This record gives sequence, C-alpha cells and structure tokens, in this order.
Amino acid sequence: MTVHYLEIVTPDVDKTCVALGKAHSVEFGEPISELGNARTASIAGGGRIGVRGPLRGDEEPVVRPYVLVEDLTAAVEAAKAAGAEIALPSMEIPGQGTIAIYTLGGIEHGLWQE
Repeated sequence: MTVHYLEIVTPDVDKTCVALGKAHSVEFGEPISELGNARTASIAGGGRIGVRGPLRGDEEPVVRPYVLVEDLTAAVEAAKAAGAEIALPSMEIPGQGTIAIYTLGGIEHGLWQE
C-alpha cells in the first residue's frame, strides 16, 4: 500500500505549510488549482502532501490519505462491500489522476488512480 497523496484541509494553510516545512525540511510550492489550490510538497516514496483551505463553508478540517490503487472502480466496490459510504464518486482531476473518497468508521479515506 502506498500513500500517494496526503491531503490536509485547514483554515490556516500558510501556518500549516510553515510548520510542516520546518519540521520535515520540505518546501511547499505555489497553489495548484486542480487540487483545490493546495500547496504541495514531495514526500518519501514519490507521493505528495497537499495543504489547502476548505472548498465549502461546511467543509471541516481533515487529514485524508489517498492510497494509490491500480483499479479505482474495483477499490470503490470493495469499500462499499465493507460498508463504506461513498462521499465522492470517481472524479478525474485533469493532469493528476482519478480519485474517489469514502467514509468508513467515521474516517475519510481517499483512493487515487494515476
């Protein structure tokens, strides 16, 4: 299992990027519109961490790992079979890949197919 993208949603994007950058010796780039204006930095194993602000007024702060999968449709079906609620069905992010989000046990999980 590979965490391909670790998403942090927070109202304090800049402060979070500074704290993470100093703690882990990484540098966050400029906002990427396709990722909800997340500022990203590379993580070990070839993935990225992204920090962005809420996209809706009711979006709560969250830390959401996106696990890399070979077959997004099969992974979503497996999550549903395990009792997950699909929060975001399969959605293509231009130039990035295709994602889905599900909730299970009160935790949000992301799936990512390149």
